[in-house]
Amino acid sequence: MRAIGIILAGGNNYRMRELSQKRAVCAMPIAGSYRSIDFALSNMSNSHIKKVAVFTQYNARSLNEHLSSSKWWDFGRKQGGLVVFTPAVTSENSFWYRGTADAIAQNLAFLKDSHEPYVVISSGDCIYKMDFNKVLEYHISHKADITVVCKDLEAEYNVDRYGILKMNEERRIEEFEEKPVIARTNTISCGIYVVRRRQLIEMIEKGAEEDRFDFVKDILIRYKGMKRIFGYKLKDYWSNIATVEDYFNTNMDFLKQETSDFFFRQYPDIYSKVDDLPPAKYNYGAHIKNSLISSGCIINGTVEDSVIFKKSFIGNNCYIKNSIILNDVYIGDNTHIENCIVESRDTIRANSYHKGEDGIKIVIEKNDRYVI
Repeated sequence: MRAIGIILAGGNNYRMRELSQKRAVCAMPIAGSYRSIDFALSNMSNSHIKKVAVFTQYNARSLNEHLSSSKWWDFGRKQGGLVVFTPAVTSENSFWYRGTADAIAQNLAFLKDSHEPYVVISSGDCIYKMDFNKVLEYHISHKADITVVCKDLEAEYNVDRYGILKMNEERRIEEFEEKPVIARTNTISCGIYVVRRRQLIEMIEKGAEEDRFDFVKDILIRYKGMKRIFGYKLKDYWSNIATVEDYFNTNMDFLKQETSDFFFRQYPDIYSKVDDLPPAKYNYGAHIKNSLISSGCIINGTVEDSVIFKKSFIGNNCYIKNSIILNDVYIGDNTHIENCIVESRDTIRANSYHKGEDGIKIVIEKNDRYVI
């Protein structure tokens, strides 16, 4: 593919509450065995983009560890490959990334040293599957300066936290508003863009000179009347895990047959870093109903409508319903957990009771797992 890839994975999101205190949102576990950023990386790899940059910043330790080897997404190659950029103090600059455009500006050498004519930019906290070749073909056929991937959400969705756009009959974007107080349309930006590399360099450099740091506000919205900006409609599954509720619902979507088949049984595949773990073990007395159980788990109790991530232990007579149990959690005997997200590496003492009454409850207990 005649494009390089950029994945924006550096932002902090306080709407994820305690879940984002020790990890970047792009490193959030998804569907039992994946991380959020795996979907953007897999889409880049499946679209034959051979050179990808990931811009990380906030709480990036676990994310950088996850990206330590590029072979899992087939980026282990002599030409191109996967490059991870973190903010660095230099003689010319001592700022952290002050926005998405500033993240690109501080690493502009990556764009200038490349030779591909186009750039595909994607957020790392979205769950989707896409062939970027089709977007590039659309971009070229419409002679667009920038193409924005967008999606029509259903009426019941709260769209005021997204970028809202309106297109004409030719699908050229006429209006673009970021997080409006009152949304006049249900067409949102998916945070995926295609732009010509030289033009991106020009706009980023001009924005940096004027202390403009946000890609959406200072490039897309600012240039919408000057540049040919078109929208490409995405009709397949797409979700953004920007809030606790969205994160919970996205994982629960993988319990639905159509979502599971789309991601796991239809070509192309989604790839992730592989842990050498044994298959899940179900002991006598275990009862599983409509749940996703990952490798390395040991289940003794009852699990219903839940997602259990890797290396978790569910004790005897436990009842887990409509919940997400993150990696390496130990749940003691006779414990009831419902409508909850249990943080990774937690130890829940026996005879505990946790239930989310008004929304999703986040359970964090740092008890001693092994007592001598």
